[in-house]
Amino acid sequence: MDLQGRAVPSVDRLRVLLMLFHTMAQIMAEQEVENLSGLSTNPEKDIFVVRENGTTCLMAEFAAKFIVPYDVWASNYVDLITEQADIALTRGAEVKGRCGHSESELQVFWVDRAYALKMLFVKESHNTSKGPEATWRLSKVQFVYDSSEKTHFKDAVSAGKHTANSHHLSALVTPAGKSYECQAQQTISLASSDPQKMVTMILSAVHIQPFDIISDFVFSEEHKCPVDEREQLEETLPLILGLILGLIIVVTLVIYHVHHKMTANQVQIPRDRSQYKHMG
Repeated sequence: MDLQGRAVPSVDRLRVLLMLFHTMAQIMAEQEVENLSGLSTNPEKDIFVVRENGTTCLMAEFAAKFIVPYDVWASNYVDLITEQADIALTRGAEVKGRCGHSESELQVFWVDRAYALKMLFVKESHNTSKGPEATWRLSKVQFVYDSSEKTHFKDAVSAGKHTANSHHLSALVTPAGKSYECQAQQTISLASSDPQKMVTMILSAVHIQPFDIISDFVFSEEHKCPVDEREQLEETLPLILGLILGLIIVVTLVIYHVHHKMTANQVQIPRDRSQYKHMG
């Protein structure tokens, strides 16, 4: 009985130690992050890298802006009017992150943590007519903002911390093993804890890969968003049509030249029957 009584606490202690080790490992992994925004030629774009075990596991380049409605008192101090704060993600932001086989997360904090952005990515496998197909997507966005911060908010009525969350989000859907790239603006709606307020997140100049990075600090093959592909087609279409039109003109001229040459070499047959007796 004594041996059993001693064994049980030992097992519990071992379990606690394993849990602590697992927690410390997660903390250490979260600390392997870098803000490389200074390398970007676009002053509005940020570059974040999450690394685990000395290798890159998540890379994200994007410009982000949040449009946040908030109430202020009207001049009569009776009515409320709605103002709008435009909050851009700034360089020098603090960044945290974690990587997993099927879930990865990026967290960004700026202006003394008055603002915080959390982006959750998931990788999933689906059965299709062609067989199993794996994709990753942005599944959740959370934006925490402090309306008592004076740079962007002016005398907000309900000043304080508010949280805005996405609902049933499925954005940036990309085949597994590829990065997502989109220069065009994309908007995501977030429901705020400030009653009856919707926050709009605007993403642009996006290049993200939260899974399956092969080379350190290097994105895998790009999967372009439909808007970029359409704009690229619109740019190249006039060139293609011009080449086709030019080819048609050249072919037409060649046919005309050949036809004209063949016609000139043919023997002219007299139309007047009286001239037939002079032939031969």
